[in-house]
Amino acid sequence: MQNTLRVREIEDSDIEAVIALWHKSGVAPSWNPPERDIVFALRDTHSTILLGEAGDQLIASAMVGEDGHRGWVYYVAVDPEHQKSGLGREIMQAAENWLVARGCWKVQLLIRASNQGVKNFYESIGYKDTETVCMKNVVEN
Repeated sequence: MQNTLRVREIEDSDIEAVIALWHKSGVAPSWNPPERDIVFALRDTHSTILLGEAGDQLIASAMVGEDGHRGWVYYVAVDPEHQKSGLGREIMQAAENWLVARGCWKVQLLIRASNQGVKNFYESIGYKDTETVCMKNVVEN
């Protein structure tokens, strides 16, 4: 596959465009403020947000991080006008490369069980259902 994305890490001047991409592509749920997640991802060297550009246009992103045991990927987004063109695979490859460079050999992500299209996409690039239950508790400071 020919790479069509120029991938780089986010800069402060990109934040507004990244949030717009996340809303446009539907990966930013209304209950989860993207600004908070961006600040958290950029707090240290264990995580970042990768941006995929074609020309001067932001068309893809992936938030990546590692917890010392596994790599995680969040906010994988491709502009709807560019979906189904291989760019999702490209930004995921960039995310995997970022994690492998940090010593991660396992990459995980979370998707909603009802999102069959996204599940199909990840299965098509080699991801498998771990058949585990993810639980959460929101603890506020």
